[in-house]
Amino acid sequence: MALNISETFELLFDKDNSTAYNALQELQKESGETDRVYPFMDRLGDMLDSDNSYIRTRALTLIACNARWDSDNKIDELIDRYLKHITDVKPITARQCIKLLPVIAEYKPELRGDIISALQRADISAYKDSMRPLVYKDIQRALEEIDKL
Repeated sequence: MALNISETFELLFDKDNSTAYNALQELQKESGETDRVYPFMDRLGDMLDSDNSYIRTRALTLIACNARWDSDNKIDELIDRYLKHITDVKPITARQCIKLLPVIAEYKPELRGDIISALQRADISAYKDSMRPLVYKDIQRALEEIDKL
């Protein structure tokens, strides 16, 4: 049975994080195979500004997963808002954002310069001592992966 993208997309906002996470996984899988999630790119862009860090993380993930289908250059339009999450108030969201950047850089080579400079400029001093080295390593790893592209 074909995945109902609209219904599954709405589950990204479910109060039950397990339900929302399952929806995210289904949409990620679909994005790896088809462009059926791509029409939701504007909604994903809006989700970047959510007060809920889980919703921001889901948006970051699905935007990166749809970079390969970005024929309308929607990512180019929202890249600055996306890159702000390199230093998201929640370090878990920041780490997820950083890990996804090489995916965007692979499919959107014209954005590599912006991505690299945002990673290099990232001020991670606000994070707790326990998180700072992890975020720093994520940034270094992302830069290395982008360098290999």
